[in-house]
Amino acid sequence: MAKEKKDATKEKSVLTEKSLQFFKTYINNASPVGFESSGQKLWLQYLKPYIDTHFTDPYGTAVGVINPDAPFKVVIEAHADEISWFVNYINDQGLIYLKRNGGVDHQIAPGKRVWIHGKKGPVKAVFGWPAIHTRLSNNDNKEPQPKVENLFLDTGARNKKEVEDLGIHIGSVVTYEEGFDELAYDYYIGRAFDNRVGGYMIAEVARLLKENKKKLPYALYIVNAVQEEIGLRGAEMIARRIKPNVAIVTDVTHDTNTPMVNKIVEGDIMCGKGPSLAYGPAVHNKLLDLVQDVAKDANIPVQLRSLSRSTGTDTDSFAYANDGCPSVLISIPLRYMHTTVEMLHKRDIENTIQLMYETLLTLTPKTNLSYF
Repeated sequence: MAKEKKDATKEKSVLTEKSLQFFKTYINNASPVGFESSGQKLWLQYLKPYIDTHFTDPYGTAVGVINPDAPFKVVIEAHADEISWFVNYINDQGLIYLKRNGGVDHQIAPGKRVWIHGKKGPVKAVFGWPAIHTRLSNNDNKEPQPKVENLFLDTGARNKKEVEDLGIHIGSVVTYEEGFDELAYDYYIGRAFDNRVGGYMIAEVARLLKENKKKLPYALYIVNAVQEEIGLRGAEMIARRIKPNVAIVTDVTHDTNTPMVNKIVEGDIMCGKGPSLAYGPAVHNKLLDLVQDVAKDANIPVQLRSLSRSTGTDTDSFAYANDGCPSVLISIPLRYMHTTVEMLHKRDIENTIQLMYETLLTLTPKTNLSYF
């Protein structure tokens, strides 16, 4: 007799009012690379009712633990940091020049509103840019293009001292103002869905386990890592500390069905069609097979893609840590990555949560993940 498929709607995370409010608050909060503490506090506060214990590491990675005394250790992981800017130079006229903090896109900056996080609290500023009338009247009749070296912030200060009086200093971090919003047909937009949507989803998995009274035969570590955007640094540190037996990592991936994206290079992935599973050297084949079987049994749609060499996500750090850790990457499709209008679909959030949840219920310490 064929194995009966589960109904993926029975225990689906239906984004309750409480959880959706947390999601909005979490997205709207600034958590730039190296300065993630306020976001981590929000995340832990939401997670605590659903876990047995928690801890943080010296650089701010936050970890909730269920069944902490079990010897077999499973990680579900996302990263908490968002791309941003650093104040690098303040000129005599009070204009502020910047350096990148992570892979922030300089081309979207002109005309944006930002927060400068200084010693006296957040300060409003704007990316100034010459009016079109003046740009078109220069000598060579060529429009200037935004570059890191010609972008500047204007706070309204008239000189360097007035900038410093606002509490702004070299090294102050700068984040964009835009936050969470909703579009038609169940689409959400916001900055830093990469990858605070992941932090939200792993917290929701913990919520489902608690509310559905599921008992796991292993220790589950819910990990929200820092400093992914500058080289997977937080995951490197926490993987060495936890020494997990299995890691399930979630991050965003590109929706390739918008203009100027090459499907031949990036694959064919679309928002609303389910989480994306990746093939690649860091992705453990047997663990990936297990996740695909779970998706099939639970009637959860998935999309497939392939990755050469690294995944570019925290999967790499867990896979190659310690003596090697079977790891898998479950990604959620995202449009307009590293902009202030990152866009994803509610249905993909629910399906990604459900896929991680069902995978955890299927996995046991006796699951055969031997390479041969």
